[in-house]
Amino acid sequence: MSGDGKAANRRILVVRLGAMGDIIHSLPAVASLKHSHPESPLDWLVEPQWAPLLEGNPFVDRVVLLRRKSLGGLLRSWRDLRSGGYQMAVDFQGLLKSALAAVAARPERIFGFHRSQLREPAAAVFYSHPTLSQSVHVVDKNLDLAAAAGATSRMHTFPLPPGRPEGALPPGDFVLASPLAGWRSKQWPPDHYGTLAARLKRELGMPLVLNLPPDAAFPRVDDALAHASGLAGLIDATRRAAAVVGVDSGPLHLAAALGKPGIAIFGPTDPARNGPYGDSLKVLRCPAAATTYKRGADIDPAMQQISPDEVLETLKTLLAERRRVGSLAR
Repeated sequence: MSGDGKAANRRILVVRLGAMGDIIHSLPAVASLKHSHPESPLDWLVEPQWAPLLEGNPFVDRVVLLRRKSLGGLLRSWRDLRSGGYQMAVDFQGLLKSALAAVAARPERIFGFHRSQLREPAAAVFYSHPTLSQSVHVVDKNLDLAAAAGATSRMHTFPLPPGRPEGALPPGDFVLASPLAGWRSKQWPPDHYGTLAARLKRELGMPLVLNLPPDAAFPRVDDALAHASGLAGLIDATRRAAAVVGVDSGPLHLAAALGKPGIAIFGPTDPARNGPYGDSLKVLRCPAAATTYKRGADIDPAMQQISPDEVLETLKTLLAERRRVGSLAR
């Protein structure tokens, strides 16, 4: 996509419809594409509930919404894609729905992962340029796909919006936890949060704040403060937190992208592939944990074996290091 002016102005469509962590993991790849071809307009197709993650993104010229909840919404999205004039689409999602959305835009070329690396291998039928990535982590896989699509620079930036306050938060330092995950097997037991909250309050004088979507069902946790918010409120709370405790879910990957210190508790999923990107978060995983991507309905035994004591002691070390670095910087 380099050379004459006509090539330089070719329009790029990025397809990553959701969810939160997956969109965050795609940000560096999309930044790499746009940075390599600054004159080429770049649009991002996303589902409406995740569009706030792209607010103010300097590497995205236009956010296109895939409205799937009504026939009228689908027709509007289809017309938006048809009228885009895209020369290239890059499908970072690798599902049939994302591949078909890319096809609907009628680009000259569609880039996606090789069928052996897709959850729905049939999606690869629609790619004119399938790419086999040799990387392990999802962020690096996405960067490989961007390179195959013409990104000549490899950026590791996560341009995220500032967020907005939603609900009350403690005035001083606090630890933020987002206890939910897409699969129950990836969650940490609710009573472990209660034990952690009590010890944090007693030994560090620091409250534990549990962030949940407004309509989420989660047991009441003694000694922890509940904080209900949408995406904007979660981003704001994460930025303000002294540290985070998370599981393999979007809020954890948000914290990693923002460079927050804290703990990432892993069980059935492999942190080498799906863990927090960067080195600000410490991963705790039981050595006996068996890797599986089956969506279990019960909390995985490996998650239960990570004790609140282990989490707290690791947090103490991280917070002490944060204070030491902060004092040296002054």
